[in-house]
Amino acid sequence: MTTFRADDTADDCVVVSIDATPVLSYVYRSAAPAVESPRPYFHPLTTLGGVTVTQHRPDDHPWHAGLSWALPNVDAASGSHNFWGGPTYVRDRGYVQLPNNGRVEHRGFTALAATDEGVEIEEQLQWVSADARPVFTEKRRLTVTAEPDHWTLRFATVMRNVSGEPLSLGSPGTEGRADAGYGGLFWRGPDGMRHGDVLAAGAAGMGERGDWAAYSSADATVLMRDHVGNPRHPVPWFVRTDDYAGLCAAPFFSEPLEVAVGEKVRFAYSVTVADGPSDRARAAALAEATEQTAQTAQTEQTAPTAPTAPTAEERQ
Repeated sequence: MTTFRADDTADDCVVVSIDATPVLSYVYRSAAPAVESPRPYFHPLTTLGGVTVTQHRPDDHPWHAGLSWALPNVDAASGSHNFWGGPTYVRDRGYVQLPNNGRVEHRGFTALAATDEGVEIEEQLQWVSADARPVFTEKRRLTVTAEPDHWTLRFATVMRNVSGEPLSLGSPGTEGRADAGYGGLFWRGPDGMRHGDVLAAGAAGMGERGDWAAYSSADATVLMRDHVGNPRHPVPWFVRTDDYAGLCAAPFFSEPLEVAVGEKVRFAYSVTVADGPSDRARAAALAEATEQTAQTAQTEQTAPTAPTAPTAEERQ
């Protein structure tokens, strides 16, 4: 029988182990400098065989944080917010280092448990602007399950706009930079995974839409699935193979998502990690293996909810 552990360590990190092998570290309080838009992140992620499949703070993009939920272009009438890190892409100006790097703050766990079935974590967070104003509150749910040849992280988030003004979630792509529609759940792989193969439910390429996409290298495969019910499903994909190994479900690839005052937005994804390379048939089988449980996990998180005003507690 598979055994699971979830250990909340002294350095603000939850380490998840499967059969005594650490496969996931979730750093819920980041020590990154303010210019990197500190936020919770997953690093390292490893296969069941111990192969590391994430990279944290690489020299070329130090704000890349393993696997993380990050938004590069959050626009409002009062100005822009960067919850990605580094400079902001501005239409007709390019990348500009602005004083707008926000942060995502851990406010507490409401659940953190390992059972015979896997690991479940629920967390409350607040997104805070560079000038310390609340922008979003967030409820995040993480589950980890395993099969003999792979394990899966399911990531679900409910974010409420508490900024007091309408927000527009975009990307460098929505600001005019071609093939740069990144933003959302973003995976950065280690240098050893560069020049891998991108496999997908449909066409495998930058901006192509599909239920899932996978990145295959000689040592490991990382597959991401876009859950039914997400905004813009099936999602466009942002991919990189040569400059670095990167994969991102990118719902703001070419069109911003408007979020009214007090409105909730919901997203859910599955990330599957397996040893060894994959062809399309194996990747499709991995995606299929996560589908039923992904739909079950999604029901609570992504059911449509009418916009409601933030509570007094959420505004704090």
